[in-house]
Amino acid sequence: MDLEFRLKAAFRTSGDPTPAMDAIQEFLEGQALKVLAKGAPEGEEAKIKSWNVKDNRIDIEIVSGRYVRSHDALIRLRKPLAGKIGKEYHLGIRGIDVDEFVIKMPSEKSVGDLKLPHVRSMDYDGECITLNLDVGEAELENRVPDRILTLMEDKIREKVYGGKTEHWNLLWQSEKKAHPFEKDPTQEMLEKGWIKRGASRGQWIHGPQSTKLFRTFEKIVLEELLEPLGYQEMIFPKLVPWDVWKKSGHAKGVYPEIYYVCPPKTRDPEYWEEVADHYKVTKEVPTELIKEKIGDPIGGLCYAQCPPFWMYLQGETIPTESFPLKVFDRSGTSHRYESGGIHGMERVDEFHRIEIVWLGTKEQVVKASEELHERYMHIFNEILDLEWRKAWVTPWFMAQEGLAGVSDEQSAGTTDYEAPLPYRGEDGEWLEFQNVSVNGNKYPSGFNVKNQSGEELWSGCSGVGLERWTSAFLAQKGLDPENWPEEFRKRFGEMPDGISFF
Repeated sequence: MDLEFRLKAAFRTSGDPTPAMDAIQEFLEGQALKVLAKGAPEGEEAKIKSWNVKDNRIDIEIVSGRYVRSHDALIRLRKPLAGKIGKEYHLGIRGIDVDEFVIKMPSEKSVGDLKLPHVRSMDYDGECITLNLDVGEAELENRVPDRILTLMEDKIREKVYGGKTEHWNLLWQSEKKAHPFEKDPTQEMLEKGWIKRGASRGQWIHGPQSTKLFRTFEKIVLEELLEPLGYQEMIFPKLVPWDVWKKSGHAKGVYPEIYYVCPPKTRDPEYWEEVADHYKVTKEVPTELIKEKIGDPIGGLCYAQCPPFWMYLQGETIPTESFPLKVFDRSGTSHRYESGGIHGMERVDEFHRIEIVWLGTKEQVVKASEELHERYMHIFNEILDLEWRKAWVTPWFMAQEGLAGVSDEQSAGTTDYEAPLPYRGEDGEWLEFQNVSVNGNKYPSGFNVKNQSGEELWSGCSGVGLERWTSAFLAQKGLDPENWPEEFRKRFGEMPDGISFF
């Protein structure tokens, strides 16, 4: 079966429509048919299955496929019908009542027991999902049924699509290397005092040794990649309001992974005196009391580093000769709630990253991504001497983030860089330690950024995760600088003494 809409609704009239019965019939069997066929292939137009007049209502049942959807058809009919009965019978249409709205959509799999806004019930018979909607005139006008449908289609695709590993295509792989180290580098760093666990979950405090590793990786990225390719440094905000995530598309699915930010309802010390006094007496922070005194979440801590940058360009038209724009940010931490998935230094809640962003025409953005790939290959092969591979990942992440229209565009998507961690064993999972993403027109469109020439703008981003680089490097090379590649040792210099404890 194909997509099917069935809508039973009524136009509320300002008086009894019975005297206008003939005029209504003439309209619904004549002019209305042309209105419902506009924009649909032959035979795919919306159809009026039944209608009736009674009690200041014109009842109507409309069925349709995906082209002229029943709710769109109803809205289309309102104005010409109002003109017909208004001119001849002095009747007005006061509004729309929705009695029943059912959408049937084919699906190979069930999407589970979901609780969706404006959905009364959801059933699956093995071939078809049936949605019974709870909507009114405002929801029809605001295209809520279309957004419910899009959400369901995304969930169906996700079920059929499966995990990312099912859509992983190897692009390049280095030769297999001998690894002098087969221990968990995080545990070794802990034992040597290079790092200590922070007070918060998934958080590390880095001592002088690991900090110097981070700074050396940063220096390599600056000198071997960012400066030669002409990227300029900026500072992006690290508190991200909802408005930014709505425009970037993250508001469609970011909720399980962000750290929320709630401001105090007031800064008045008297308002907070009860909280302070409670702590002074009990030496316990009264979190339940604090919950009552803070406002609603205004957003969250930085999750994906580049969205706040786009507010700098929002609504602007940029001279054509300025492209490609190339910028990067390394000004602060990013935060993701990893739940039970935190492990060592490679999967943490608080991490450090250099975020690289570029913007231009499609050709310019694709070329910039190719330049990044070349420089990364140089760094990983000739400076870090890693065993690694890169793979094209079918860009399902774009659907979660709200990117429409480029999922079938082969130039848009993500390339993952992965490295084996010897301590995990010969068949252990490789670590994704780098990626390059071409995001199509997602961000320029979401933030209304225009090219002076009128040509469509694309963008890309690439995050250098310092924890991931360190994990991959130390897992293969160990903590002894004598086993590190000469090119890296030259850039690293002398190992700091660190801090000693009794």
